[in-house]
Amino acid sequence: MRLLFDHNLSPTLVRSLGDVYPDSVHVREVDLHSADDDTVWNYATQHQLIIVSKDADFHQRSFVRGHPPKIIWIRLGNCKTRDIESLLRSYRADVVAFVQDAEASFLALG
Repeated sequence: MRLLFDHNLSPTLVRSLGDVYPDSVHVREVDLHSADDDTVWNYATQHQLIIVSKDADFHQRSFVRGHPPKIIWIRLGNCKTRDIESLLRSYRADVVAFVQDAEASFLALG
């Protein structure tokens, strides 16, 4: 289960969550830091990544396009990176169930 953290999330999440979400990447690491949503979407699809974002646009796009890629929508508003890390750690079982659900396109957390 590999995550692709969107530009609105800290790149430090890759390292801090590496023990529970190994092989995850941030858009900066794959030269997508200034890419539009279509490019990020296509990259995630091609590389079998789950997009993690605070951007509602990805959530809305999943309604229209379905998946892949799957989307984890972080709904914490203005918060600290450690809050997002804690959220993704505490909901790991839900994330695993979401990934295994063939019908699910997005998961809202927060």
